[in-house]
Amino acid sequence: MAKTKEISRRIKSITSTKKITKAMEMVAAAKMRKAIEAVLKTRTYANLSWETVLHLAQLATDQEQALHPLLTPRAEIKKAAVILITSNRGMCGAYNTAVIGKAEDSLKRHQIATDFILVGKKGAVVQPRGHNVAAEFEKSDLLADVKDIYPIIRLVMDGYQSGRYDKVLVAYTDFVNAAKQVPRVKQLLPIEISASDEYLGLVGEGSKAAISQEFLARKAEQHLSSHDFKFEYKFEPNPRAVLDFIIPRLLETQLYQAFLEANASEHSARMTAMHQATEAAEDMVSELTLFYNKARQAGITAEIAEISAGANALAN
Repeated sequence: MAKTKEISRRIKSITSTKKITKAMEMVAAAKMRKAIEAVLKTRTYANLSWETVLHLAQLATDQEQALHPLLTPRAEIKKAAVILITSNRGMCGAYNTAVIGKAEDSLKRHQIATDFILVGKKGAVVQPRGHNVAAEFEKSDLLADVKDIYPIIRLVMDGYQSGRYDKVLVAYTDFVNAAKQVPRVKQLLPIEISASDEYLGLVGEGSKAAISQEFLARKAEQHLSSHDFKFEYKFEPNPRAVLDFIIPRLLETQLYQAFLEANASEHSARMTAMHQATEAAEDMVSELTLFYNKARQAGITAEIAEISAGANALAN
């Protein structure tokens, strides 16, 4: 009897846990839909704006002149800054572990001194591992406006222009679909025209949530290729002043898109993890119910046997 009571208590406990994980799954699904909508609205613009930056960097390289400090690579890389985007809460599977591991692997390959700029509470685990944390910022589940990232982009641009950092990277998670998110480390500064993994959200052909390399190449050929320029443009007051305004805006767009990708990935990972937890709870309840029925039947059989034995003893 004691065994059946213990199994019954476990069934009730797991059933309560299943209700919690199901509710968390539904909340994560609602947030995921909003985050994915935001990602898809801005992804094409973010990638084409980055194409513009790469075009400017290529122009500076071809003319062998420094158009802007943010387009000029350093001769020696002494120190880097990594903007690490993680979640504020757990219950999202390997989401945080994957992006932190990706950032650490990237640093091991480069072997340079690094400051971490943390966005999200879960990124704090890098400090006990021996990494230096230069700043921490709060992370919103759903970014309302690009202004939310202004303090971060100002920090890294000022650090790069002052010479404190020679390279600025952002570690985030690219959204592929609800079941797949890919951790990435993207270099923001200096802008490298030879980078093979320069765009955000490119997950291959055939994905409804992505744009293709061919699409960007076609747009770049249409709007950015120098041979398509039929007019000579005059910059007012001068090219440097125009670049001083436009390049920070383009970098803000890139970082903002990385935040949107990370948010969509986080909510998708949490929804998937909670869905799996709910299914696991259902399986455990089914298995425990079977054990409960077997134990109860065994108890009933034992009681019947005892009654029969008692009756036989009285009859004799």
